[in-house]
Amino acid sequence: MAARAKTRKRKRATKKSPTIRILVLRAPGTNCDQETGYAFEREGATVEHMHVNALLAQPKVLTRVHGLAIPGGFSYGDDLGAGTVLGTAMRTRLLEPIQRMVDKGGIVLGICNGFQVLVKTGLLPGFSAPDEPGILPGIAHETPERAVALASNIQNRYEDRWVTLKAVTDKCVFLRRGDVIHCPVAHAEGRLVCDDEVLDRMSAADQIALRYVAPDGESPVPFPYNPNGSVDDIAGITDPTGRILGLMPHPERNQFPWQDPRFHRGDAPRSPEGLLPFKNAMRHLRKTFA
Repeated sequence: MAARAKTRKRKRATKKSPTIRILVLRAPGTNCDQETGYAFEREGATVEHMHVNALLAQPKVLTRVHGLAIPGGFSYGDDLGAGTVLGTAMRTRLLEPIQRMVDKGGIVLGICNGFQVLVKTGLLPGFSAPDEPGILPGIAHETPERAVALASNIQNRYEDRWVTLKAVTDKCVFLRRGDVIHCPVAHAEGRLVCDDEVLDRMSAADQIALRYVAPDGESPVPFPYNPNGSVDDIAGITDPTGRILGLMPHPERNQFPWQDPRFHRGDAPRSPEGLLPFKNAMRHLRKTFA
């Protein structure tokens, strides 16, 4: 009996963590794809970078990964509007396999232009027809309702500055309520707008994921703490499952202490806050696919 107990303990001790595979999508004009992939790699993921044309040709790739990341930048030059071309391609040809991946417990992260893309696909906020609760789980819905938009910054100019974010949801696997993330924004079209009914619906469903706050954590906040004029100081939202997150700021640009402007004042945290969404997501994936 003692020998069998030792064998069981030895097997538990040597059991390997599951290999978590993340696909980072790129397209003409995207940037920070390498930084986004590296942030996942730092937390133990195996990362594959793929051009959107290759994924459109081989959508079955999504059956062998556990997550999809859409980085920032200016996909296709944003010539038809921020994220419009890439969002249309994904909505018409990739929506079903993405939904299947999320159904199984997988994740989707959209940063800056990636957030704009997820809004254009309808994956965020994830409402379908008005009488439907959401597009997930299941894939037999019509094209999701476009309930929110990311409009031009209220200052009508590009904003590039550091901001403070606070996680305000218990639903999103990328976040823990109360997480504080200091990271930069870099966008001209990041002002989240929606009508009061949609705002109430997202709030009731705990889909408001991140808010812009002052450095001391206070909200509501004026410019420049809210850098674009987003309604309700919203910096990021999640879908009904909590496994899709879109945010305008760039956490992947704060994954080393010296990237934080507070580093040179001597008051930057030892563990860069930008890694928090990646840590939390990987924790969820390891637990889900163990």
